[in-house]
Amino acid sequence: MVRMVRVMSAIALFCATFAFLGTVPAQAAGRVSVVNEFGSAKIDGTYSTTLTVSGSGFQSIKGGHGGVYVWFGTVSAGWQPSKGGVSGQDYRYVPDSEEANNQGFQRYVAFPGSDTASSAAATMDANGSWRVKLAVPGPTFQAVGRNGAAVTVDCRKVQCGVITVGAHGVKNANNETFSPVSVDDLYKAQPAATDPDELAGAVPPEPGTPAEKAKRKAGNPKLEVDRTSAVAGRVLPFTVTGLVSGQQITVVFADGRAAAGPFLVGETGQLAGVITLPAELPAGTYELRVFGVDKAPSVKFAVRAADDATDARPAAAHTDEKDDTVETWGKIFTGFAAALLLLALARLLLIARSRRAK
Repeated sequence: MVRMVRVMSAIALFCATFAFLGTVPAQAAGRVSVVNEFGSAKIDGTYSTTLTVSGSGFQSIKGGHGGVYVWFGTVSAGWQPSKGGVSGQDYRYVPDSEEANNQGFQRYVAFPGSDTASSAAATMDANGSWRVKLAVPGPTFQAVGRNGAAVTVDCRKVQCGVITVGAHGVKNANNETFSPVSVDDLYKAQPAATDPDELAGAVPPEPGTPAEKAKRKAGNPKLEVDRTSAVAGRVLPFTVTGLVSGQQITVVFADGRAAAGPFLVGETGQLAGVITLPAELPAGTYELRVFGVDKAPSVKFAVRAADDATDARPAAAHTDEKDDTVETWGKIFTGFAAALLLLALARLLLIARSRRAK
């Protein structure tokens, strides 16, 4: 009887230890530092701003699928994807393509050795540290709403900041952060920061006053769209470069079948926006055109009918996809622990029987 009590006590101790280990988080949440060219966490109230975003303490998975998305946008309570947060409803951000050479409004940081590292702007090191440059088009931007329609976000009225989430649909609470920024008149005379840690990696300011910058053209206007999102009834992200800062433009689809704007061109002569394509639009080739500037750019592209793209995913709902990568590893660990428990039970019973036989 005493032996059986000892056996049961050992089993209970093992199970309690396993249960405790299962509740310990794998790693603390990541930390993010955000600075502009002056060393502060602010964006300009008129012009576009380039932010240097540095992460540390993130969960780095060697060879893991995906990594971290870095966005600029706004969030509400319980926004995290791991807690059920939904893009366009609980968090909204400036749209951009997923390519490494996009307009800089969205950045992808890959895990070391990730199979998608070729489209990343940076790679996380083994300690979970990384750094990217993130472009903010201005104090207002258009995002994609819950119903797929364009929504204007005004950072002068709501709290905006830098958002990080697990990339490619992998929901990881350790890598979900929101770092608030404020809106200010950055390009009025002010001293630059002197802290080396704040200025590390910051983009040097272009020569000239804001008024002089506003008069300069960045080049011939160019319009690009995210062709993978060209589906009837969905939101189509677009970017325009080579404009004059301070101008207001509008974009028109198919000679007036849809329009968006006006948009304020940022300091760098570029902007990003979205336009909702008509739901009843038949498949075919259509044109998107910019109005309000000289040499107005346009682009033609194929649009799929809504019925032909049932399985196509919206461009701005990356983190709404279900990905079982993290859950799969959890199941493997649980199964391994259960096997160890059974082995321990068998060994204890054999010892008890051998002692009884003696």
